[in-house]
Amino acid sequence: MSDGLPAGTIVVDERTDRVGEVMGAEGPYVQLRPLRGGREWDADSARVRIATPAERLSMALAEANAASSAAYDLSRWKAYLR
Repeated sequence: MSDGLPAGTIVVDERTDRVGEVMGAEGPYVQLRPLRGGREWDADSARVRIATPAERLSMALAEANAASSAAYDLSRWKAYLR
């Protein structure tokens, strides 16, 4: 379904059930990158679809949670968490 998806489009690789951003296309494959960065992977263009609003929201929440967890240092609360 990826016919002509522009770079930056948020999609789902239905083979792996991963959400990624379109980086480009080469032959029958679309190059996708995880939204929070990381290693790109090739997906079969026939198995890629545009992410739903719910999937995009879920990824945005996961990013916000990861950022807040990284910024919040629990080590100072260890004594209280025992």
